[in-house]
Amino acid sequence: MQANAASGAGVNSECITKFNELQAKRLHRYVTYKLQDSKEVVIDQVGERGATYEDFVSALPENDCRYAVFDFDYMTPEEVPKSKIYYIFWSPDCAKVRSKMLYASSNSKFKTGLNGIQIEMQATDASEISRDAIQDRIKDRAC
Repeated sequence: MQANAASGAGVNSECITKFNELQAKRLHRYVTYKLQDSKEVVIDQVGERGATYEDFVSALPENDCRYAVFDFDYMTPEEVPKSKIYYIFWSPDCAKVRSKMLYASSNSKFKTGLNGIQIEMQATDASEISRDAIQDRIKDRAC
Protein backbone atom coordinates (compact mmCIF):
# COMPACT_ATOMS: atom_id res chain seq x y z
CA MET A 1 0.00 0.00 0.00
CA GLN A 2 1.32 3.44 -0.93
CA ALA A 3 0.60 6.33 1.45
CA ASN A 4 -1.13 9.43 0.19
CA ALA A 5 0.06 12.43 2.14
CA ALA A 6 -2.76 14.70 0.94
CA SER A 7 -5.63 12.66 2.33
CA GLY A 8 -4.06 9.89 4.35
CA ALA A 9 -5.49 7.33 1.91
CA GLY A 10 -3.18 4.68 0.56
CA VAL A 11 -3.45 2.79 -2.70
CA ASN A 12 -3.81 -0.97 -2.67
CA SER A 13 -1.22 -2.51 -5.04
CA GLU A 14 -3.98 -4.51 -6.78
CA CYS A 15 -5.28 -1.19 -8.17
CA ILE A 16 -2.13 -0.69 -10.23
CA THR A 17 -2.04 -4.37 -11.23
CA LYS A 18 -5.59 -4.25 -12.64
CA PHE A 19 -4.85 -1.00 -14.46
CA ASN A 20 -1.75 -2.52 -16.04
CA GLU A 21 -3.79 -5.57 -17.10
CA LEU A 22 -6.26 -3.21 -18.80
CA GLN A 23 -3.65 -0.92 -20.34
CA ALA A 24 -0.88 -3.28 -21.44
CA LYS A 25 -2.55 -6.68 -21.71
CA ARG A 26 -6.08 -5.52 -22.64
CA LEU A 27 -7.61 -8.09 -20.28
CA HIS A 28 -10.35 -5.76 -18.98
CA ARG A 29 -12.68 -3.13 -20.48
CA TYR A 30 -12.89 -1.02 -17.33
CA VAL A 31 -11.91 -0.85 -13.68
CA THR A 32 -13.64 1.21 -10.99
CA TYR A 33 -11.94 2.10 -7.73
CA LYS A 34 -13.33 3.21 -4.38
CA LEU A 35 -12.06 4.53 -1.08
CA GLN A 36 -12.45 1.88 1.60
CA ASP A 37 -13.00 3.20 5.13
CA SER A 38 -11.55 6.56 3.95
CA LYS A 39 -8.10 4.96 4.27
CA GLU A 40 -7.27 3.03 1.10
CA VAL A 41 -8.14 3.07 -2.60
CA VAL A 42 -9.23 -0.46 -3.58
CA ILE A 43 -10.75 -2.21 -6.60
CA ASP A 44 -14.51 -1.71 -6.78
CA GLN A 45 -15.45 -3.49 -10.03
CA VAL A 46 -13.64 -4.95 -13.03
CA GLY A 47 -15.42 -5.17 -16.37
CA GLU A 48 -14.55 -8.14 -18.56
CA ARG A 49 -13.15 -7.33 -21.99
CA GLY A 50 -16.54 -7.91 -23.64
CA ALA A 51 -18.29 -5.37 -21.38
CA THR A 52 -19.97 -2.41 -23.07
CA TYR A 53 -19.69 1.27 -22.35
CA GLU A 54 -23.23 1.10 -20.98
CA ASP A 55 -22.10 -1.64 -18.55
CA PHE A 56 -19.36 0.71 -17.36
CA VAL A 57 -21.69 3.67 -16.85
CA SER A 58 -24.17 1.54 -14.93
CA ALA A 59 -21.31 0.35 -12.66
CA LEU A 60 -20.88 3.91 -11.34
CA PRO A 61 -23.02 4.60 -8.27
CA GLU A 62 -25.59 7.38 -8.48
CA ASN A 63 -24.80 8.76 -5.03
CA ASP A 64 -21.11 8.12 -4.34
CA CYS A 65 -17.76 8.97 -5.91
CA ARG A 66 -15.42 6.63 -7.78
CA TYR A 67 -12.24 6.69 -9.80
CA ALA A 68 -12.49 4.76 -13.04
CA VAL A 69 -10.54 3.81 -16.14
CA PHE A 70 -12.14 2.70 -19.39
CA ASP A 71 -10.52 1.38 -22.59
CA PHE A 72 -12.69 3.03 -25.25
CA ASP A 73 -12.58 1.57 -28.79
CA TYR A 74 -13.52 3.80 -31.71
CA MET A 75 -13.04 4.27 -35.45
CA THR A 76 -11.16 7.21 -36.93
CA PRO A 77 -12.72 9.12 -39.84
CA GLU A 78 -10.42 7.01 -42.05
CA GLU A 79 -12.07 3.85 -40.59
CA VAL A 80 -8.96 2.86 -38.61
CA PRO A 81 -9.76 1.11 -35.31
CA LYS A 82 -8.18 2.83 -32.29
CA SER A 83 -8.61 2.96 -28.54
CA LYS A 84 -7.99 5.51 -25.80
CA ILE A 85 -7.71 4.95 -22.07
CA TYR A 86 -9.91 7.32 -20.14
CA TYR A 87 -9.51 8.24 -16.51
CA ILE A 88 -12.78 9.45 -15.04
CA PHE A 89 -13.18 11.04 -11.64
CA TRP A 90 -16.84 10.36 -10.91
CA SER A 91 -18.21 12.80 -8.31
CA PRO A 92 -22.00 12.95 -8.64
CA ASP A 93 -23.83 16.03 -7.38
CA CYS A 94 -25.84 13.97 -4.88
CA ALA A 95 -22.79 12.37 -3.24
CA LYS A 96 -22.09 13.31 0.37
CA VAL A 97 -19.81 16.30 0.83
CA ARG A 98 -17.36 14.27 2.92
CA SER A 99 -17.06 11.67 0.16
CA LYS A 100 -16.46 14.35 -2.48
CA MET A 101 -13.76 15.94 -0.34
CA LEU A 102 -11.98 12.64 0.38
CA TYR A 103 -12.00 11.58 -3.27
CA ALA A 104 -10.91 15.02 -4.48
CA SER A 105 -7.98 15.12 -2.05
CA SER A 106 -6.77 11.67 -3.15
CA ASN A 107 -7.41 12.06 -6.88
CA SER A 108 -4.13 13.57 -8.05
CA LYS A 109 -1.92 11.17 -6.11
CA PHE A 110 -3.95 8.13 -7.18
CA LYS A 111 -3.96 8.87 -10.91
CA THR A 112 -0.19 9.55 -11.00
CA GLY A 113 0.33 5.82 -10.41
CA LEU A 114 -1.66 4.95 -13.53
CA ASN A 115 0.84 5.30 -16.37
CA GLY A 116 -0.84 5.29 -19.77
CA ILE A 117 -3.92 7.43 -19.21
CA GLN A 118 -4.65 9.29 -22.44
CA ILE A 119 -7.71 11.38 -21.58
CA GLU A 120 -8.86 12.64 -18.18
CA MET A 121 -12.39 13.69 -17.30
CA GLN A 122 -14.33 14.69 -14.23
CA ALA A 123 -18.07 14.06 -14.21
CA THR A 124 -20.90 14.98 -11.88
CA ASP A 125 -23.72 13.34 -13.84
CA ALA A 126 -24.19 10.71 -16.54
CA SER A 127 -24.59 13.27 -19.34
CA GLU A 128 -20.97 14.35 -18.84
CA ILE A 129 -19.76 10.84 -19.62
CA SER A 130 -22.27 9.94 -22.32
CA ARG A 131 -20.94 8.12 -25.36
CA ASP A 132 -21.19 11.41 -27.32
CA ALA A 133 -19.21 13.28 -24.66
CA ILE A 134 -16.50 10.61 -24.74
CA GLN A 135 -16.28 10.73 -28.53
CA ASP A 136 -16.18 14.55 -28.47
CA ARG A 137 -13.11 14.38 -26.23
CA ILE A 138 -11.41 12.17 -28.82
CA LYS A 139 -12.22 14.71 -31.55
CA ASP A 140 -10.89 17.54 -29.35
CA ARG A 141 -7.62 15.65 -28.93
CA ALA A 142 -7.26 15.13 -32.69
CA CYS A 143 -7.08 18.86 -33.38
